[in-house]
This record gives sequence, C-alpha cells and structure tokens, in this order.
Amino acid sequence: MEIVYYLLYAAAGAAAGILAGLLGVGGGIVIVPILSVLFAWQGIAPEYLMQMALGTSLASIMFTSVSSMRAHHAHGAVRWNIVKLITPGIVLGTLAGSKLAAWLSSGFLKGFFVFFLYYVSLQMFLNFKPKPSREIPGIGPMTGVGGFIGVISALVGIGGGTLTVPFMTFCNVPMHQAVGTGAAIGFPIAVAGAVGYIFGGMGKVGLPEASLGFVYLPAMIGLVVCSMLTAPTGARIAHKLPVAMLKKVFAGFLVIMATRMLFQIL
Repeated sequence: MEIVYYLLYAAAGAAAGILAGLLGVGGGIVIVPILSVLFAWQGIAPEYLMQMALGTSLASIMFTSVSSMRAHHAHGAVRWNIVKLITPGIVLGTLAGSKLAAWLSSGFLKGFFVFFLYYVSLQMFLNFKPKPSREIPGIGPMTGVGGFIGVISALVGIGGGTLTVPFMTFCNVPMHQAVGTGAAIGFPIAVAGAVGYIFGGMGKVGLPEASLGFVYLPAMIGLVVCSMLTAPTGARIAHKLPVAMLKKVFAGFLVIMATRMLFQIL
C-alpha cells in the first residue's frame, strides 16, 4: 500500500510544479488538500494532521520555488528589487505564523484554509484592476506587507504567490513579472516556514516515523522530485497563454478544492 502513497505524492508534486511555474504560487494550494487526505488515510494523528500537511508542503516548496524561479529568471521576469524589499518582512511573518500554527487546532487551520481558497478564487474571478498611478511602496510598507503575507502563507502552507502576485498586479507590476517575482519570493517563505514547522513539531508525541518535526520526509521527497521536473514546463506555458484565461481556470480549480474541504469539515 505504501507504493500507492508514493505514487500519489509524485502526482501531487507534478501538478504543484506546473502551477508553481504557471502562476508563481508555489503549489501549496494543491499540495495541502491532497496531503490532508493522504495523511488521514495513513492514520496520522488527527490533532497534528493539518500541521503535518502544512509543514510538508512548505518544505517541498523550498525546492519547487528554486526550479520555478530559475525558469522565470531566464525569461527576465523576476523583479529582484521587489524581492529584496519584501523578504525581511516575509521571513519574520512566516516564522511567526508557523510558530502560531503549532498551537492552533487542525480543525481551525482547515477552516482558515477553506476561507482563504474562496477569497483567492473570488479575487481572480472578479479580476480586480489597480489604479494606473499605483506603484510598489518603500521599505517600511513593504516590510509590513511582507509580514502579513508571511503569516498567512505559514498558516495555509503556501509559497505566498496567491498573495504576492495579486499585490504586485495591484501595484501595476505586469502579470508575467508578478508571477516570476512571486516564484522568487516563495523561496524565503518556504525556508522560514519549513524551519518553523520543524521546530514546532519537535518532541510532539504520535508523529509518524521519518518525520522531522511537522515535516513528513517520504511525502516531501515524492513531491519534490516531480515538482522540480514540471515547474519549468509551467513557466514556459505561462509566457505563452493569455493571463485572463489562466486566472479563471485556476479560480475554478480553487473553488472545487475549497468546497471539497468544506464538506470534510462539516
């Protein structure tokens, strides 16, 4: 039966890699719901199930984001000035969020994740347009924005692209640059989040073997191998397809995933 889990981890990683390259989202939106189901099937303690899914997702995104970032950098689509401005706040916020998640219940985290998915899908369906005069702010506001994004990313186990990409387009960064820059920002989010979940899970009783805190290593390996292979493909597609269509397809996918998790909660 274990081989089936490994195959499913690999399939989730392949899908996450495509999304990471396509939309700069790190793939956690796909990984977390799938891991929450697979971990339940494996009999992982319910009280730590969501923390394990979130921690393992962020650990895998460390590798996915690098592959996606390199592909976007090759297309000249990464705004490194934005990455430098937002990273300090991102790191502090992500560490704080992962520490908080260790003390919250799995039920609360799952409900928060469902709410977050509905919010992001609505934003994409409505396709909010920024004012033409709006620009990326300075170091102070960017640190605050980064801190907020870091906390939310840690609580929902994502690379932050679902928040950083809309924020950058809100500030009139072209969509393809926002996606590429979002992929780069995903790396510090994933590193800080993974470290936080590893230390947050240390010493917890009832975690499965081959776990490093709240990171389940067999799942992380399966996810990483395939996601790193497929992320460059997603990046290539992103630079060829119309943005409006990508947003609507992805938004529809989010609604399906959120509704499925909502039924699990109810």
